[in-house]
Amino acid sequence: MFRIIHESTAGRAGAPRPFAGLVRSESGAAAVEFALVATPFVALLVALLQTALVFFAGRVLDETVEEASRYILTGQAQTAGLTQSQFASYLCNDVNTYASLFNCSNFMINVQSYSSFAAANTTTPTLTFNAQGQVTNSWAYSPGDPGDIVVVQVMYQWPIVLGPLGFNLSNLSNGNRLLVSTAVFKNEPY
Repeated sequence: MFRIIHESTAGRAGAPRPFAGLVRSESGAAAVEFALVATPFVALLVALLQTALVFFAGRVLDETVEEASRYILTGQAQTAGLTQSQFASYLCNDVNTYASLFNCSNFMINVQSYSSFAAANTTTPTLTFNAQGQVTNSWAYSPGDPGDIVVVQVMYQWPIVLGPLGFNLSNLSNGNRLLVSTAVFKNEPY
């Protein structure tokens, strides 16, 4: 069959065919070697791209939380009487330059105030899920008063696509990766 394809393409004048050597090969060794090399290469490429995207999203989340936390740090959120949902809207729409990277309704925001740095709890909360796979945790929103220590935690479930060869970045039971960004600061005297 390859001989027929070769003979029908060899008689034509014009530009050389890029895969003419592959078509002329009757042993199939080139195709087998290509398949053996291409499969791990594509798997590595997918794993690299997915890992880079997860780390990029984590870094964007860190920058966004750092910027939005200044709204609490300076007392602007407290004097404006912002609720948790209004702060989430501020975080997503006003601060986040990569808003299309995240689904804003999936942000989980936990803001707690403490009297000292030693008392502040910065551990990542354990997520609990209902039967439909939705998070059932309730999050606090206490931006504190002047001089209080405030911990702002923003969590986001990043969807992970299972890569070839079993590569998996998920750290949640539902197959997603939990991205967490935490900012700890002392409120200014506003």
